[in-house]
Amino acid sequence: MPHKITLTGSATGPLREYDRYVAFDMREKGSPSAPKGLKKSTFISYTVFVAKKAFNKTGLTKKSIMHEKILIQGEPTLDIPIDECPGEVGVICFQITVLPNKNDKEKNESDTKKETKQEVAKPSEGQKNTESTKQEEQEEQQAPVSQSAANEQKKEAETVQPEAKEAPVQEKKAESKPKNLPNQPKGTQDLVSFDEIIVPEEFLKTRPNPEKTQKVIDFVKRTGRLDEPLTIEKGSKILKDGYRRYVVAKTVKMEQVPVVYEYQK
Repeated sequence: MPHKITLTGSATGPLREYDRYVAFDMREKGSPSAPKGLKKSTFISYTVFVAKKAFNKTGLTKKSIMHEKILIQGEPTLDIPIDECPGEVGVICFQITVLPNKNDKEKNESDTKKETKQEVAKPSEGQKNTESTKQEEQEEQQAPVSQSAANEQKKEAETVQPEAKEAPVQEKKAESKPKNLPNQPKGTQDLVSFDEIIVPEEFLKTRPNPEKTQKVIDFVKRTGRLDEPLTIEKGSKILKDGYRRYVVAKTVKMEQVPVVYEYQK
């Protein structure tokens, strides 16, 4: 059975186009814990081969691939001719994902903070209503009006103010309502397609305890759901926790799995 491999980084060379696929070079740091007597590798170079259809879906171009950080999942190959594979290891790519840029993330956060400050600086509807009510009271003192008319105006102002205060509270309650996901484990935030989840290489090297795995399989067959949600990274959908439940979902051929999101730091 071929070994799977996961790479992260940017292309170190230009994009090369062929008939039905494209290729580009990447590199990663070598293992820091090489056996004694062996020379430690500073970098390992890879040549990645991606189907054109899968590459075009990412929106990458010949220029942008040199600057964007990408994640590659695939398996090593020895079947590529040497002149097409300048890297030390050739990788057949099954899935390619563009990872979010830190600079873009920081810019979005700063823009969000600015918008929040501007919203705070703007006077609320309740304050506007209060100011207009004060102006009306001053005008009433200056102009001779009957006591009954003044009382009616005060009542109208009092009915307007509570409505303005209650509206934001109702909106907050509506926003805080969680998604309705029946027959799912406690804490589930969303349902994600099984095929979209990316499993890191360190998980693929492990083998969950067969007895515990069988207990989870029996639970799924009995209840029709997993006992706990999987933990994945928001955006990239990389598996962070719950590899045993991932294996169970694959075994029973679940199309969708319950997840909890972990946000990037």
